[in-house]
Amino acid sequence: MTAGNMDKVEVFDTDNKGRGLKAKQDVFSGDVVFAEPAYAAVVFDNLTHHVCHGCFKKQAKLQRCMQCKFAHYCDRTCQRAAWTEHKNECTAIRNRGKAPSESVRLASRILWRMKREGDIVSEDIITTMEGLQDHLDDLSEEEKQQLTLDVEVFQRYWHPSDQQVDKQSILHVFGMINCNGFTISDQRGLQAVGVGLFPNLCLVNHNCWPNCTVILNNGKIQLRAIQPVKSGEELTVSYVDFLNLSTDRREMLKKQYYFDCNCEHCQKGIKNDLMQAVKEEDGKKIPEETVKEVTEFSKTTLAKVEKERQEGLWANVVRLCRECLKKQEPVLEDTNLYKLKILSLSSEVLSYLQYFEEAAGYAKQMVEGYQKLYHHNNAQLGMALMRAGVTHWHAGLIEPGHAMICQAYGIILVTHGPTHPITKDLEVQHRKCPVCTDHTYRNRSTQDHKKLQTTTMRCQTEMELRMFRENEFLYRQMREAALKNRKMQVMAEPTGEYIKELFHRRK
Repeated sequence: MTAGNMDKVEVFDTDNKGRGLKAKQDVFSGDVVFAEPAYAAVVFDNLTHHVCHGCFKKQAKLQRCMQCKFAHYCDRTCQRAAWTEHKNECTAIRNRGKAPSESVRLASRILWRMKREGDIVSEDIITTMEGLQDHLDDLSEEEKQQLTLDVEVFQRYWHPSDQQVDKQSILHVFGMINCNGFTISDQRGLQAVGVGLFPNLCLVNHNCWPNCTVILNNGKIQLRAIQPVKSGEELTVSYVDFLNLSTDRREMLKKQYYFDCNCEHCQKGIKNDLMQAVKEEDGKKIPEETVKEVTEFSKTTLAKVEKERQEGLWANVVRLCRECLKKQEPVLEDTNLYKLKILSLSSEVLSYLQYFEEAAGYAKQMVEGYQKLYHHNNAQLGMALMRAGVTHWHAGLIEPGHAMICQAYGIILVTHGPTHPITKDLEVQHRKCPVCTDHTYRNRSTQDHKKLQTTTMRCQTEMELRMFRENEFLYRQMREAALKNRKMQVMAEPTGEYIKELFHRRK
């Protein structure tokens, strides 16, 4: 039942997880197992005016649909390409007077497409819509109430001239979205901007220590191997971020996806000890009362930080994090989850406020902890190394910054592939830098250097590293002069929205 894009995989019945996908041939680390466009996808409610409804790129200026005034696009090219999917939606929004929630919009797009094309729409889709799990029987009472409300809105929204859909089919589609809706990211893969349904991806089962990862690239998701996979071996991805205790991961998976995780890492509690690690004094563990006190203080701080972060009170966030780290430092190891959370917040916010040297110190601690916990080809580890490298570079710590960016490049090349925008930011240009090969560059300002050099992040740090090693004193003089004559690049505002979970569910 496989063809074309899906010729590397086949569906099989697992012992205890229902259907799954396994490799039909050996797959190597970094290989694309398959790529899949969304069956249907919509932009999140709070981003409908800021993200293109066709290509899902985040843009400063978008053109809106002149009929429904709701959908927004990069340009006419994106609008024309999206018209088939938007046509029925456009009419429904105009008739209703406003757009419904993202869940109702996505369910409608799925059902409109099923109506147009039937249940099996392509030889590259190896399942049917009816064959996907909906877990309707597993819903809580609160979820059932929300489902009833969604169905009522859907029935009012569904265009009157459209063929009526029976209630069971509507319920099934909403159930599919609830447990199989995939988070769609912006063009750089940093922020969640929408939700879509990818039928083939729905067949890939979870493992807390998976052999594959999923990346959105150029409008399609790619299932990419992060380690060698033998022919006949099951292909797995992680539905949740690994940086949680095994008991917490199992609880999240049971609540959100309705199954008990029995992977080796959950059964054996692998790395739980590192995630709860505390320091020793003279070979003895810190007293339990002290550990409990610091842990509770960390929890309270994180709650306060979240409140201040939502209001954009970054100075307060920094103050709270510094106080917490002062208490954590003599007690918790750098792999302890509570310390990692505070380190991550501190480095990100301090970078934004341009306290780069302090931010770099925390970022270094953070990535060293991550490297002991994450799989060596984990996308979150790659992104953390990239951000830490940039922070070090801004702090003038060229050698460690360059090393981190090189490490990030090695990981992201596997997890994202060579064509992804983030990889392109990191890759080395094969052509030599015209400035660095010119021995007169020492007499040019850093500003002139940057005007002539248009290579990417990793190449840029390589050039500065070369300058630093050849003449550290002159390099620091040039850098200081350049920083006085131009505004330091402002780091992106902390959002707390970096994608760490594969599937999207209404919280």
